[in-house]
Amino acid sequence: MMLNFPRHSVKRLRPIYCLVAVGTLGILLSGCQSMDTDRLVSSAAPPEISGPAAGAIAGDMVSRLAEQIGQGKATVVLKQDGSPFGQALEAALKGWGYAVVTDQKTDGGAAVIPLAYVVMPYDGQVLARLSTSSVELGRAYIVTTSGATPASALSLMRRG
Repeated sequence: MMLNFPRHSVKRLRPIYCLVAVGTLGILLSGCQSMDTDRLVSSAAPPEISGPAAGAIAGDMVSRLAEQIGQGKATVVLKQDGSPFGQALEAALKGWGYAVVTDQKTDGGAAVIPLAYVVMPYDGQVLARLSTSSVELGRAYIVTTSGATPASALSLMRRG
């Protein structure tokens, strides 16, 4: 039995598909990080993401992070994987005025923010997430050879 829907019915379902995609993004990314002995979350990004795309994604995500935690008000402890995205993220953080520590232990003072990221390809797009102890940001991007553009609204989760 085959169901035939009028074209106008399919257009009404698009917001539902977007909601399902964002929900799937959250579920998929929720299991991509694990705590290690330094109480930092490990980070991961595929090396295939080009420098321009990594820079565009990192720049957008850091600007959104700065809106949530304040611009340049802390030292960010970044445990990165050496990928182009990790390098672009470090550069973007410094560009926004944050001090970045990547390979040192800190005393855990009040102005230290551990930051982790996950970037993964999914269904023709790239899903990116930045995580701190107080906020988590996620967004889907369409990647081209010259950069990346947001393909979804920003997902924001605050921890209280």
